[in-house]
Amino acid sequence: MTDLTQETSVTAEATRTAAARLATRLAFFSSGFAVACWAPLIPFVKARIGADEAQLGLLLLCLGLGSVTAMPLTGVLVSRIGTRALILTGGFGMALVLPLLPLAASVWQLAPALALFGASLGMIDVAMNIHAVEVEARSGKPLMSGFHGLFSLGNFAGAGLLTLLLSLGAAPLPSALLGAVLTALAMLVATPRFLRHRGGAPEPLVLPRGLVLVLALLAGVAFLTEGAMLDWGALLVLERGLLSPESAGLGYMTLSAAMVLARMTGDRIITRLGDRRVLLLGGAFTTVGFLLLLLSPWPPLALLGFAGIGLGIANMVPIFFSAAGRQRAMPPGLAIAAVTTTGYAGILMGPAAIGFVAEATSISATFWGLAVLALLVPLLARVVTGR
Repeated sequence: MTDLTQETSVTAEATRTAAARLATRLAFFSSGFAVACWAPLIPFVKARIGADEAQLGLLLLCLGLGSVTAMPLTGVLVSRIGTRALILTGGFGMALVLPLLPLAASVWQLAPALALFGASLGMIDVAMNIHAVEVEARSGKPLMSGFHGLFSLGNFAGAGLLTLLLSLGAAPLPSALLGAVLTALAMLVATPRFLRHRGGAPEPLVLPRGLVLVLALLAGVAFLTEGAMLDWGALLVLERGLLSPESAGLGYMTLSAAMVLARMTGDRIITRLGDRRVLLLGGAFTTVGFLLLLLSPWPPLALLGFAGIGLGIANMVPIFFSAAGRQRAMPPGLAIAAVTTTGYAGILMGPAAIGFVAEATSISATFWGLAVLALLVPLLARVVTGR
């Protein structure tokens, strides 16, 4: 009887873990999908409210501030109410706010909507990663790269769907509504499958130091590059006259597809080549991608540039997180938290700063600056992997 009870218990635990894996994948996919639905809408929203580059930069800063404000708050709340409630709040929050973005008729209407959208994104991002750590531990095998690959797959699907709808002549509002409905449906399927996370004492926020400072800087560069491609990539190809407004989202969709491919095979690639070579190759792919995007007069080559950037940056961040866990300058948990906070500040707040630089110079000039920053990754690869 005891053996039968133990076997039943093991089977039930395996079933719960399998369900939690599905829920985590749906959470990563949904958040990536919802945030990517925003990218093809940017040119239309910008034109609707009559914003220039500097004003758009301020608006994107609202999105970033909403996210960065919600992230530490989520870390505190996790220990009290668990990850499930916070994932659901963030996921359904993004679905509710997404249709409000193309509805905004002025800067003052768009700013709070973007702040709420960013706060929802920040909340689900932190909570689902904490949930993913527990699911990975229960499963007893690496899963994190796959989870993040599904976020990229969601990016690809969201940008692809909205680009297709807008290219076929659909208005921005119904396109955003469809994206919101699909996001909410995915969250509904995931809802009963999340683990009942009990949590523990919240970890304090600390400033990175030592090797962690280098990792945080490089994570910020990688995330800033990805965020810039999301928020400014469509406007760059429009400035260069490469694509029409209806098809400008093809660039980010191409980048997302490349990131999906790289992340889904990332564990095998890193195992075969090693961290240092992956960082060196990633820097090379990113640099070539920027050169194609900024110099090529032909749309297919510019889209190939988006792909090169996606392939280059995709597996950088997993390596930085692994290195943060191995270093001894700080406790691993605090180091990973510091790298995460700095990285997401790059992806969420960096594009806002790009708006001010673009207003003073041009969008192309800001992307040349990003290309120079990306060179820091291969230059510091030995520092990251040598300890």
